[in-house]
Amino acid sequence: MHPILLVNGVPASGKSTVAAAIARRLRLPILAVDTVKEAFFDHLGIGDRDYSRKLGRASYQAIFATIAAFPDGLGAIVDAWHKFVPLDLLEGHLIRAEAAPVIEIWCHSPPEVCAERYRARAGQRHPGHPAASYAEELADLAARATPIGRWPVIDIDTNRPLDEDGLIGKLNELLCEKANRYAQS
Repeated sequence: MHPILLVNGVPASGKSTVAAAIARRLRLPILAVDTVKEAFFDHLGIGDRDYSRKLGRASYQAIFATIAAFPDGLGAIVDAWHKFVPLDLLEGHLIRAEAAPVIEIWCHSPPEVCAERYRARAGQRHPGHPAASYAEELADLAARATPIGRWPVIDIDTNRPLDEDGLIGKLNELLCEKANRYAQS
């Protein structure tokens, strides 16, 4: 089994910052959809939004296939907007990867903050990602985005300073609780 931490949130919601803090403290690898997708862009080329979404789904599948090949017990942080795929597809990937336990870390900020963060970083991002003009669409998405809620959820408002100790304490508590349940079954 592989403990999986799903760091979830819309683009520019602070996922990568939160994932990096968790990785540093828990010494877990980060598998980010954008990292894999950018390698695909470099190798296969850049296309329209449908093409980008197709590469995103391929990146997602590659991430969970990689986790499935990990030594038993090794977990990972998966950094993505996890609602970009249907829930049944995500659940299938988790089953094939023998993911357990699964914990969702929900990252969010006010829509206008996500939009401004996106605009600010657009010039430094890989050219395969949507341009700064995507920020308005992103603000609409951020206004209605919610966690998946299928697994335990830790809520992180990334507009506030990150309480790393509190986050790591809660993660350790949930991981130990879930590990004990699996050991008993």
